[in-house]
Amino acid sequence: MLTGWPSRGDDWRFETEGPKLMTNKSIIQTENAPQAIGTYSQAVKAGDTVYVSGQIPLVPETMEVVAGDFAAKTRQVFENLKAVCEAAGGELKDIVKLNIYMTDLSNFATVNEIMATYFPEPYPARAAVGVAALPKGVPVEMEAVMVLS
Repeated sequence: MLTGWPSRGDDWRFETEGPKLMTNKSIIQTENAPQAIGTYSQAVKAGDTVYVSGQIPLVPETMEVVAGDFAAKTRQVFENLKAVCEAAGGELKDIVKLNIYMTDLSNFATVNEIMATYFPEPYPARAAVGVAALPKGVPVEMEAVMVLS
């Protein structure tokens, strides 16, 4: 039976005995990846699961979009994901789900080629979604779920 409602910002888990405040949630922050450009964290760790916010091809030191073609931008996104994963105590190989957003799905093969250089098999579950636009006009963004062992 539920005996109360969470306050704004609280993270609650509902069990048969009632709501319990989750105390094992922490914010992941690193200067090796772009700083958040909105009202979000680079990643949130809850238990042994890390939810990595969408990364775009920003150079962390300048917060500018990396120069170059789609491949260069995709590599920068993977480097940013890698930095956040490492700050959380993991590695890219610990990612269990990867969502990729692209403004042009004809770049799908390029993403596959580059992804294979960053991830060992077995690869994570993945979705590739075509979108009309992304922040700062970039052509690719990726978010991930990582499980630490």
